[in-house]
Amino acid sequence: MYPTATAAVAGSEGDGFPSTDRFDVLDFHHVEFWCADAASAAGRFSFGLGVPLAAQSVITTGNSVHASHVLRSRTGSLAFLFSAPYAPHCTDAAAAATVPSFSADTARHFTSDYGLAVRALAVRVADAAEAFSASVAAGARPAISPAKLGHGFVMAEVELFGDAVLRFVSYPDGTNVSFLPGFEDVDSSGSPDFGLTRFDHIAGAVPDLASVASYVAGFTGFHEFSNYTGDKYGTKRRSQVQTFLDHHGGPGVQHLAMASDDLLGTLRKIRARSSLGGFELLAPPPPSYYDGLRQLAGDVLSEELIKECRELGVLVDRDDHGGVVLQVFTKAAVDRPTLLLEFIQRIPCVENQQEYKSGGYGGFAKGNVYHIFKYIEDYESNPLILLHRFLP
Repeated sequence: MYPTATAAVAGSEGDGFPSTDRFDVLDFHHVEFWCADAASAAGRFSFGLGVPLAAQSVITTGNSVHASHVLRSRTGSLAFLFSAPYAPHCTDAAAAATVPSFSADTARHFTSDYGLAVRALAVRVADAAEAFSASVAAGARPAISPAKLGHGFVMAEVELFGDAVLRFVSYPDGTNVSFLPGFEDVDSSGSPDFGLTRFDHIAGAVPDLASVASYVAGFTGFHEFSNYTGDKYGTKRRSQVQTFLDHHGGPGVQHLAMASDDLLGTLRKIRARSSLGGFELLAPPPPSYYDGLRQLAGDVLSEELIKECRELGVLVDRDDHGGVVLQVFTKAAVDRPTLLLEFIQRIPCVENQQEYKSGGYGGFAKGNVYHIFKYIEDYESNPLILLHRFLP
């Protein structure tokens, strides 16, 4: 199988699509990684991405089931949660996990199978119990029923793809709980923030795209926003999706795209820490990629910005409304050639001294899809990666 098809499923009314959402999604709340050592994983992501440590639930705060560390940007809603189980012989059998869906045994199996990987995509919804009920009624496979966490917080989960789940979180506006009940705030005022503000989108890799897209669209009511197929965008090489499936051992979250309002400034800071234990950006595309950039986006990007895009290997695209998107990927962010990180900025066009489209470029860089596939597959064509893919 050569899976190079891509589909984007989106909610909310817009771009000519009627609203068919089965529940109200307000924002991403967090992404949770399950791992063997939460402190180490959180520390590396905080250092490499410039996202400060914000909260924790650990043995010293009364949680004897799992260690969990939260990273959160100061300038937006971006939040990571890293969780790892404590040793079974040190866990009180009667103790309750701070995150009600956390199972130490399941987490151990998960990390054994996948290494450091995404377990949950959490979205803030208007009512988690209603979102769960509507989803299950429409065909979603339940993972955990709605649980009250205190302070008006409710959490529930449904299966997404592979062993990843979609987590619903709801809570009242104006709450004084900064993340979730049971987490203790951490003072990290001295830590740098590189300017990443929120998750722009999150992509999964699956062997059967049509069935997963149908399943997710069916229980959420979201519409298909875009789709790209290998016939038009494939590079005729082994797909990055297949590489993920081989090394991850099945479906899972393949990349996390994070937005910045100053992407080039953010990338300079990330790149400065690449060789110090941070994240390494993919090699720039060939110089010929930038030959038409002045014609494509010269009215939005200055000569200096175009030069920086070339130096940092930033891909540039434009939509029919004039908005511009800048994007770049890292090499594998974990031990296996699986999870990638993407950094993105959407720049609105300005027409008659007013923003034509306040959200900037609203699409998925269709003009860059071929380049993105080739960009990643060039990296994954390393002979050692190809060899280990077939070792017993």
